Amino acid sequence: MKDLDRGGRLIVLAASLFVGSMIWSQCSKPFAPLLSESTDPGPSALLGEMRPVVSVKELMRDMIDPVSDNIFDAVWWEDTKQASVAHMPKTDDDWEKIRIGAVTIAEGIYLLKVPRPFTPMGDVNNSIGPNAPELSPTQIKQKLDHDPVLWDAKIEALRNVAKATLDAVNRKDVQAVFQAASDLEVACENCHLEYWYPVDKETVLRERQARATFGKKK
Repeated sequence: MKDLDRGGRLIVLAASLFVGSMIWSQCSKPFAPLLSESTDPGPSALLGEMRPVVSVKELMRDMIDPVSDNIFDAVWWEDTKQASVAHMPKTDDDWEKIRIGAVTIAEGIYLLKVPRPFTPMGDVNNSIGPNAPELSPTQIKQKLDHDPVLWDAKIEALRNVAKATLDAVNRKDVQAVFQAASDLEVACENCHLEYWYPVDKETVLRERQARATFGKKK
């Protein structure tokens, strides 16, 4: 009888553990992304419910552009009468400022995937008159509708630079931050030349080629 009682208790215990594990499995599913940093939650229905507050122009002016200075201004040189003085991140606060810029751009640039007006109501950019330097919101939308893949590619290019900057911050690599700032400038300019002021594209490309050729000669 003792053996039977012991066996019965084992069966009951096993059954309890099984039921408990099933309940835990079901209850823990919504919190799975919190259990591992490598867990990818995948696409979310939330994105379809997002409603923009501002236009593309305002998003770039009030969010992306200001924090980009955290990267652009991180490494630079000042020429004085005595010598050329290098300015670069040295303290934890310096590196944290660059990190804030990188994280904000990496995450914030994806807000451009949320459909929104390109400019505030009534703002048509500098698109009036002959040889207008900027595209109108209507023209920009036409370009996006014609090739949405290109729009996404420009967004990804900016995000990749931000991720590279974040990696440089984690390694506290000053040279990599300097390169990231240069790459960010090119990524921003490439997007603007496509969707904002394409009339300047040929001029800018010629200037880039001239700088590249001058660098090779040196």
